[in-house]
Amino acid sequence: MSENQPLRLSDFDFDLPEELIAQEPPAERGASRMLVVDRASGALRDSNFAELLRMLRPGDLLVLNDSRVIPARLFARRTLRREKEKPTGRIEVMLTEPAGDDPTNEDLSLHPKKQDRLHGDPGSVGAPGNEWHALVRPGRKVAIGEILVFPASSGAIELWAEVLERGQFGERLLRFEPVDDFFGALDRIGHIPLPPYIHRDDAAADRERYQTVYSRERGSVAAPTAGLHFTPQMLEELAEGGVEIARVTLHVGLGTFAPLRVDRVDEVRLHRERYTLGEEAADALNRAVGEGRRVVAVGTTVVRTLEHCAREAGGVPLAAHSGSTEIFISPGFEFRLVRGLLTNFHLPQSSLLMLVSAFAGRERVLAAYRHAVEQRYRFFSYGDCMLLA
Repeated sequence: MSENQPLRLSDFDFDLPEELIAQEPPAERGASRMLVVDRASGALRDSNFAELLRMLRPGDLLVLNDSRVIPARLFARRTLRREKEKPTGRIEVMLTEPAGDDPTNEDLSLHPKKQDRLHGDPGSVGAPGNEWHALVRPGRKVAIGEILVFPASSGAIELWAEVLERGQFGERLLRFEPVDDFFGALDRIGHIPLPPYIHRDDAAADRERYQTVYSRERGSVAAPTAGLHFTPQMLEELAEGGVEIARVTLHVGLGTFAPLRVDRVDEVRLHRERYTLGEEAADALNRAVGEGRRVVAVGTTVVRTLEHCAREAGGVPLAAHSGSTEIFISPGFEFRLVRGLLTNFHLPQSSLLMLVSAFAGRERVLAAYRHAVEQRYRFFSYGDCMLLA
């Protein structure tokens, strides 16, 4: 490919046998393989996740995404327009993010009630106005003004929602009627939103295994999967070994499910996702950069959060704030903060694979992926991981 020729999505393709897509998590959390990639040379080494303890150095700052997955996959029945008549027709509804009151870069410590809403306080019933963006299927049947009802297994109606707006590819804007505990209702009737390449229904075990052990801020509709490998013991041993640990929050939203519908990389546009950089994390990052210590991101969501914040601030120092980002990282991007990355293996032609390629070089990353296929690594959310440093 010519240096002057624009990159295309097809430049990030690779062959992946279907049987290498992990359908279940490993029997024990953390019992994963890990491919170690030297960013400078492209050298590869087969290892396992337990070896991360020996590969991180005292003084490294390990940054986690503590967003928690909500049971966002719901099943509804339609009523006829605004009248709450007897519901008919089963509709799958995937909540993707709260609508309205879009976060800005203001200091939310001055607005504790607003901060609670952004972090999913149970009493706040989601976003102001109880409105959520969602994907519905089959989308063509659900019109503006219709009422969707969400029954429990007993048949009792837990939630009602009106369709306010209609978008492309099954997107809808829903307004839910207020209830005392919106997230409690989701816990009762919702399903864990497993990715579409996991060809099974969610099981009770997924409520634990599709969450990181350190998740706490509700709001994601997909797990920050690089963090799924960590156990409490691993985190304790890392801290005891001198590795500093910080947490940020980025709520994974619609972009995870939306395929890239363009041909050229420079035409890619991502959906906005909400994030929070807290005071402790900002201070830890400022100290690490000032002291020349390595910042290691656990997952692409952390990379996007940190690099967005650094770009907005023009580097460091960073200040605590909440906001939203649609940053798209592809080859040619200049990284300001992240010097190491732990990540899972990503889909062909995906924005996440482009991010990893920006970090370590497209040819090196694709060579690493070919090696992973040859060595029968497990791919995607419940699969193995790679460390690039």
